[in-house]
Amino acid sequence: MKHNFSAGPSILLPEVFEEAASAVKDWNGRGLSILEVSHRGKPFVEALEEARSLVASLLNLNEDYSVLFLQGGASSQFMMVPYNLLPANGTAGYLDTGSWSHKAIKEAKLFGNTEVLGSSEDSNFNFIPKGINAGEDLSYYHITTNNTIFGTEIHDIDNVGCPTVADMSSDIFSREIDGKNFGMIYAGAQKNLGPAGTTMVVVRKSLLGKVDRKIPTMLNYQTHIDKDSSFNTPPVFPIYVCLLSLRRLKEIGLSEIERRNKAKAKLLYDAIDSSSLYSGTAAKEDRSLMNATFVLNNNDLNSEFLTACEHAGIVGLKGHRSVGGFRASMYNALPIASVQVLVDLMKEFERTNG
Repeated sequence: MKHNFSAGPSILLPEVFEEAASAVKDWNGRGLSILEVSHRGKPFVEALEEARSLVASLLNLNEDYSVLFLQGGASSQFMMVPYNLLPANGTAGYLDTGSWSHKAIKEAKLFGNTEVLGSSEDSNFNFIPKGINAGEDLSYYHITTNNTIFGTEIHDIDNVGCPTVADMSSDIFSREIDGKNFGMIYAGAQKNLGPAGTTMVVVRKSLLGKVDRKIPTMLNYQTHIDKDSSFNTPPVFPIYVCLLSLRRLKEIGLSEIERRNKAKAKLLYDAIDSSSLYSGTAAKEDRSLMNATFVLNNNDLNSEFLTACEHAGIVGLKGHRSVGGFRASMYNALPIASVQVLVDLMKEFERTNG
């Protein structure tokens, strides 16, 4: 058995894998694979609408918001957000908390005035800046709620006086939130929702239509709202797998999902904090529930520790080069039993090598 701690693409619930695999052969007895059905046909149109409806329900949205499933990954949203929301005479505020926010800021600067309102770069992004006051004059305030590389997460998202745009690619649906507190949310599917290939976008419709520039058709949110996420051929299979995950999330409930994620994170962080061999790299108050980053205090043991993990069926644990050490990604579908396997190995490795 493998225990998959990869930062993404990540694991999904076993029943989602099973249903998706079955649909590849024959989708609900139609005699056709989900891979070959028409995206204009009634069965998929209904599936897409159900997925959008479930997103709206889980995020407690109202009719002021549109839910879209787009292509291009979350990285395309780094460009589409300022293209659609930042007027030539406006200013956007950004919180710089890691590699992905860095990239979003770079793209925004191509479209207009962009202010970095807080940054933890000087500390290698090991904490979340606090006390941000964006103000009402900003067109929007952009945050990355979870930072997969550096292992930090924004646990309390404040109302800053202007619309908040959140990249929630790696912690979407990991906890309860009220989507109405945001002007926009976007998330690549490949962490907690589905396979790579589609990006979920939630946008408050009243934010659109306020820029003077001409927006290319495919990059205009209004295009995709008007065509119900099917202006061009949508990524049928990734959206269908997202639907399967959304159904399970709705059945389980985000409050229970959040409880499980906190229990998994506590189990691992307690093992790190009680050890003399392991040290966490992120500030304790900002530690991510999704991505726990840590190092061995004796770097000479790194290769031996990674080998021991691989022998135990623990995969995807090597840390990003920006931080080094190790990274345990604990997305929704990872069972706490896998975290226990890792914790047991860490304790035994320390006993024999500490």
